[in-house]
Amino acid sequence: MQYGKVEICGVNTARLKVLTEQQKQALLLTIRNGTPAERKKARDEMIQGNLRLVLSVIQRFVGRGESPDDLFQVGVIGLMKAVDNFDPKLDVKFSTYGVPMIIGEIRRYLRDNNAVRVSRSMRDTAYRAMQIKEQLTARNNREPSVEEIAKLMDVPKENVVLALEAVVEPVSLYEPVFSDGNDTVYVMDQIGDNNDDRTWLEELSLKEAIASLSDREKRILTLRFFRGKTQMEVASEIGISQAQVSRIEKGALDSIKKSL
Repeated sequence: MQYGKVEICGVNTARLKVLTEQQKQALLLTIRNGTPAERKKARDEMIQGNLRLVLSVIQRFVGRGESPDDLFQVGVIGLMKAVDNFDPKLDVKFSTYGVPMIIGEIRRYLRDNNAVRVSRSMRDTAYRAMQIKEQLTARNNREPSVEEIAKLMDVPKENVVLALEAVVEPVSLYEPVFSDGNDTVYVMDQIGDNNDDRTWLEELSLKEAIASLSDREKRILTLRFFRGKTQMEVASEIGISQAQVSRIEKGALDSIKKSL
Protein backbone atom coordinates (compact mmCIF):
# COMPACT_ATOMS: atom_id res chain seq x y z
CA MET A 1 0.00 0.00 0.00
CA GLN A 2 1.41 3.38 -0.93
CA TYR A 3 1.50 5.61 2.08
CA GLY A 4 0.86 8.69 -0.03
CA LYS A 5 -2.17 7.17 -1.64
CA VAL A 6 -5.37 9.03 -0.83
CA GLU A 7 -7.93 6.81 -2.51
CA ILE A 8 -8.46 3.08 -1.98
CA CYS A 9 -11.45 1.09 -3.24
CA GLY A 10 -12.92 4.39 -4.38
CA VAL A 11 -12.80 5.76 -0.81
CA ASN A 12 -11.08 9.07 -0.16
CA THR A 13 -9.08 8.16 2.93
CA ALA A 14 -8.39 11.80 3.75
CA ARG A 15 -12.09 12.33 4.38
CA LEU A 16 -12.80 9.28 6.49
CA LYS A 17 -14.80 10.02 9.61
CA VAL A 18 -13.22 9.38 13.01
CA LEU A 19 -15.47 8.56 15.98
CA THR A 20 -14.78 9.31 19.63
CA GLU A 21 -14.99 6.48 22.16
CA GLN A 22 -18.26 7.98 23.48
CA GLN A 23 -19.76 8.00 19.98
CA LYS A 24 -18.69 4.40 19.41
CA GLN A 25 -20.23 3.29 22.69
CA ALA A 26 -23.50 5.05 21.89
CA LEU A 27 -23.68 3.49 18.43
CA LEU A 28 -22.88 0.01 19.78
CA LEU A 29 -25.66 0.32 22.36
CA THR A 30 -28.10 1.40 19.63
CA ILE A 31 -27.05 -1.58 17.50
CA ARG A 32 -27.98 -3.87 20.40
CA ASN A 33 -31.08 -2.15 21.74
CA GLY A 34 -32.54 0.11 19.03
CA THR A 35 -35.34 -0.48 16.54
CA PRO A 36 -34.45 -2.30 13.29
CA ALA A 37 -34.13 1.03 11.45
CA GLU A 38 -32.02 2.53 14.24
CA ARG A 39 -29.81 -0.55 14.42
CA LYS A 40 -29.12 -0.49 10.68
CA LYS A 41 -28.28 3.22 10.69
CA ALA A 42 -26.03 2.86 13.75
CA ARG A 43 -24.27 -0.15 12.23
CA ASP A 44 -23.53 1.75 9.01
CA GLU A 45 -22.19 4.72 10.98
CA MET A 46 -20.05 2.44 13.14
CA ILE A 47 -18.50 0.78 10.09
CA GLN A 48 -17.91 4.07 8.28
CA GLY A 49 -16.40 5.58 11.41
CA ASN A 50 -13.84 2.77 11.80
CA LEU A 51 -12.50 2.46 8.25
CA ARG A 52 -9.29 4.18 9.35
CA LEU A 53 -8.80 1.25 11.71
CA VAL A 54 -8.87 -1.08 8.70
CA LEU A 55 -6.35 1.11 6.88
CA SER A 56 -3.96 1.02 9.82
CA VAL A 57 -4.18 -2.78 9.98
CA ILE A 58 -3.61 -3.54 6.28
CA GLN A 59 -0.36 -1.54 6.27
CA ARG A 60 1.35 -4.42 8.09
CA PHE A 61 0.50 -6.72 5.16
CA VAL A 62 2.14 -4.48 2.57
CA GLY A 63 4.65 -6.08 0.20
CA ARG A 64 3.11 -9.56 0.05
CA GLY A 65 1.95 -9.28 -3.53
CA GLU A 66 -1.70 -8.63 -2.67
CA SER A 67 -3.71 -5.69 -3.95
CA PRO A 68 -4.29 -3.02 -1.25
CA ASP A 69 -7.87 -2.71 -2.53
CA ASP A 70 -8.46 -6.44 -1.96
CA LEU A 71 -6.91 -6.31 1.50
CA PHE A 72 -9.04 -3.31 2.38
CA GLN A 73 -12.26 -5.05 1.32
CA VAL A 74 -11.35 -8.17 3.30
CA GLY A 75 -10.44 -6.00 6.28
CA VAL A 76 -13.85 -4.31 6.12
CA ILE A 77 -15.47 -7.75 6.33
CA GLY A 78 -13.50 -8.34 9.54
CA LEU A 79 -14.64 -4.94 10.80
CA MET A 80 -18.28 -5.85 10.11
CA LYS A 81 -17.90 -9.08 12.06
CA ALA A 82 -16.35 -7.15 14.94
CA VAL A 83 -19.25 -4.67 14.97
CA ASP A 84 -21.81 -7.48 14.87
CA ASN A 85 -20.18 -9.53 17.63
CA PHE A 86 -18.80 -6.90 20.02
CA ASP A 87 -20.43 -6.76 23.43
CA PRO A 88 -20.63 -3.16 24.76
CA LYS A 89 -20.59 -4.59 28.28
CA LEU A 90 -16.97 -5.70 27.83
CA ASP A 91 -14.51 -3.49 29.66
CA VAL A 92 -12.37 -2.99 26.52
CA LYS A 93 -12.22 -0.47 23.72
CA PHE A 94 -13.81 -1.49 20.43
CA SER A 95 -10.44 -1.20 18.66
CA THR A 96 -8.93 -3.73 21.09
CA TYR A 97 -11.54 -6.23 19.95
CA GLY A 98 -11.74 -5.10 16.33
CA VAL A 99 -8.07 -5.20 15.36
CA PRO A 100 -7.61 -8.98 16.00
CA MET A 101 -10.85 -9.64 14.08
CA ILE A 102 -9.62 -7.62 11.08
CA ILE A 103 -6.18 -9.25 11.19
CA GLY A 104 -7.76 -12.71 11.44
CA GLU A 105 -9.96 -12.08 8.40
CA ILE A 106 -7.01 -10.87 6.32
CA ARG A 107 -4.86 -13.82 7.38
CA ARG A 108 -7.65 -16.24 6.43
CA TYR A 109 -7.87 -14.58 3.03
CA LEU A 110 -4.11 -14.86 2.50
CA ARG A 111 -4.10 -18.52 3.57
CA ASP A 112 -7.03 -19.43 1.35
CA ASN A 113 -5.18 -17.87 -1.59
CA ASN A 114 -1.93 -19.57 -0.69
CA ALA A 115 -0.26 -21.72 -3.34
CA VAL A 116 0.62 -24.31 -0.67
CA ARG A 117 -2.27 -26.75 -0.27
CA VAL A 118 -3.49 -27.73 3.18
CA SER A 119 -6.13 -30.42 3.84
CA ARG A 120 -9.66 -29.21 4.51
CA SER A 121 -9.85 -30.84 7.94
CA MET A 122 -6.57 -29.29 9.10
CA ARG A 123 -7.61 -25.88 7.77
CA ASP A 124 -10.94 -26.15 9.59
CA THR A 125 -9.12 -27.03 12.81
CA ALA A 126 -6.83 -24.03 12.38
CA TYR A 127 -9.70 -21.62 11.69
CA ARG A 128 -11.64 -22.89 14.69
CA ALA A 129 -8.55 -22.46 16.86
CA MET A 130 -8.11 -18.89 15.61
CA GLN A 131 -11.75 -18.08 16.33
CA ILE A 132 -11.45 -19.42 19.87
CA LYS A 133 -8.19 -17.49 20.30
CA GLU A 134 -9.95 -14.26 19.27
CA GLN A 135 -12.83 -14.94 21.67
CA LEU A 136 -10.51 -15.71 24.62
CA THR A 137 -8.35 -12.68 23.84
CA ALA A 138 -11.39 -10.40 23.86
CA ARG A 139 -12.77 -12.01 27.03
CA ASN A 140 -9.55 -12.12 29.08
CA ASN A 141 -7.71 -9.18 27.49
CA ARG A 142 -4.68 -11.40 26.86
CA GLU A 143 -3.59 -14.05 24.38
CA PRO A 144 -4.56 -17.58 25.48
CA SER A 145 -2.14 -20.49 25.67
CA VAL A 146 -2.29 -23.45 23.30
CA GLU A 147 -3.49 -25.59 26.20
CA GLU A 148 -6.46 -23.28 26.80
CA ILE A 149 -7.43 -23.35 23.12
CA ALA A 150 -7.05 -27.13 22.90
CA LYS A 151 -9.16 -27.64 26.03
CA LEU A 152 -12.09 -25.67 24.59
CA MET A 153 -11.76 -27.51 21.27
CA ASP A 154 -11.49 -30.86 23.07
CA VAL A 155 -8.53 -31.93 20.93
CA PRO A 156 -4.87 -32.67 21.77
CA LYS A 157 -2.72 -29.55 21.87
CA GLU A 158 -0.37 -31.15 19.32
CA ASN A 159 -3.23 -31.10 16.78
CA VAL A 160 -3.78 -27.39 17.40
CA VAL A 161 -0.07 -26.58 16.94
CA LEU A 162 0.18 -28.63 13.72
CA ALA A 163 -2.97 -27.07 12.27
CA LEU A 164 -1.88 -23.51 13.03
CA GLU A 165 1.60 -24.11 11.64
CA ALA A 166 0.14 -25.67 8.48
CA VAL A 167 -1.76 -22.51 7.55
CA VAL A 168 1.04 -20.05 8.31
CA GLU A 169 1.82 -18.05 5.21
CA PRO A 170 5.20 -19.01 3.71
CA VAL A 171 7.90 -16.34 3.92
CA SER A 172 9.58 -15.31 0.69
CA LEU A 173 13.32 -15.96 0.47
CA TYR A 174 13.59 -12.35 -0.68
CA GLU A 175 11.83 -10.98 2.43
CA PRO A 176 14.14 -8.31 3.94
CA VAL A 177 15.03 -8.96 7.58
CA PHE A 178 17.50 -6.11 8.15
CA SER A 179 18.71 -2.97 6.41
CA ASP A 180 21.22 -0.40 7.57
CA GLY A 181 20.44 1.96 4.70
CA ASN A 182 23.29 0.70 2.51
CA ASP A 183 22.96 -3.07 2.47
CA THR A 184 19.90 -5.27 2.95
CA VAL A 185 19.91 -8.76 4.46
CA TYR A 186 17.26 -11.13 3.07
CA VAL A 187 15.91 -14.42 4.43
CA MET A 188 17.89 -16.37 1.83
CA ASP A 189 21.13 -14.80 3.17
CA GLN A 190 20.51 -16.45 6.53
CA ILE A 191 20.07 -19.93 5.09
CA GLY A 192 23.31 -21.86 5.20
CA ASP A 193 24.58 -25.36 4.50
CA ASN A 194 27.65 -27.07 5.92
CA ASN A 195 28.09 -28.95 2.63
CA ASP A 196 27.78 -26.12 0.09
CA ASP A 197 30.06 -27.77 -2.47
CA ARG A 198 28.21 -31.05 -2.22
CA THR A 199 24.84 -29.31 -2.51
CA TRP A 200 26.02 -27.43 -5.59
CA LEU A 201 27.11 -30.66 -7.27
CA GLU A 202 23.82 -32.36 -6.35
CA GLU A 203 21.88 -29.48 -7.89
CA LEU A 204 23.86 -29.81 -11.12
CA SER A 205 23.19 -33.55 -11.20
CA LEU A 206 19.49 -33.02 -10.57
CA LYS A 207 19.23 -30.44 -13.37
CA GLU A 208 20.97 -32.83 -15.78
CA ALA A 209 18.65 -35.67 -14.73
CA ILE A 210 15.54 -33.55 -15.28
CA ALA A 211 16.87 -32.26 -18.62
CA SER A 212 17.08 -35.84 -19.88
CA LEU A 213 13.34 -36.40 -19.35
CA SER A 214 10.79 -36.15 -22.15
CA ASP A 215 8.62 -33.03 -22.47
CA ARG A 216 5.58 -34.96 -21.22
CA GLU A 217 7.48 -36.24 -18.17
CA LYS A 218 8.71 -32.73 -17.36
CA ARG A 219 5.20 -31.31 -17.68
CA ILE A 220 3.67 -33.97 -15.43
CA LEU A 221 6.32 -33.50 -12.73
CA THR A 222 5.88 -29.72 -12.92
CA LEU A 223 2.10 -29.96 -12.52
CA ARG A 224 2.36 -32.52 -9.71
CA PHE A 225 5.18 -31.18 -7.57
CA PHE A 226 5.48 -27.49 -8.39
CA ARG A 227 1.80 -26.64 -8.85
CA GLY A 228 0.42 -29.14 -6.34
CA LYS A 229 -2.10 -30.80 -8.65
CA THR A 230 -3.49 -34.29 -8.09
CA GLN A 231 -2.97 -37.07 -10.61
CA MET A 232 -6.64 -36.78 -11.61
CA GLU A 233 -6.25 -33.04 -12.24
CA VAL A 234 -3.11 -33.63 -14.29
CA ALA A 235 -4.82 -36.36 -16.29
CA SER A 236 -7.73 -34.05 -17.08
CA GLU A 237 -5.42 -31.22 -18.16
CA ILE A 238 -3.18 -33.35 -20.36
CA GLY A 239 -5.94 -35.57 -21.73
CA ILE A 240 -4.80 -39.01 -20.57
CA SER A 241 -5.94 -41.41 -17.86
CA GLN A 242 -4.97 -41.17 -14.21
CA ALA A 243 -3.28 -44.58 -14.51
CA GLN A 244 -1.07 -43.26 -17.33
CA VAL A 245 -0.14 -40.21 -15.27
CA SER A 246 0.82 -42.46 -12.36
CA ARG A 247 2.93 -44.71 -14.60
CA ILE A 248 4.73 -41.80 -16.33
CA GLU A 249 5.32 -40.03 -13.02
CA LYS A 250 6.81 -43.16 -11.43
CA GLY A 251 9.02 -43.78 -14.45
CA ALA A 252 10.30 -40.20 -14.46
CA LEU A 253 11.12 -40.31 -10.73
CA ASP A 254 12.88 -43.67 -11.12
CA SER A 255 14.91 -42.21 -14.00
CA ILE A 256 15.98 -39.22 -11.87
CA LYS A 257 16.94 -41.49 -8.95
CA LYS A 258 19.10 -43.65 -11.22
CA SER A 259 20.83 -40.57 -12.64
CA LEU A 260 21.60 -39.30 -9.13
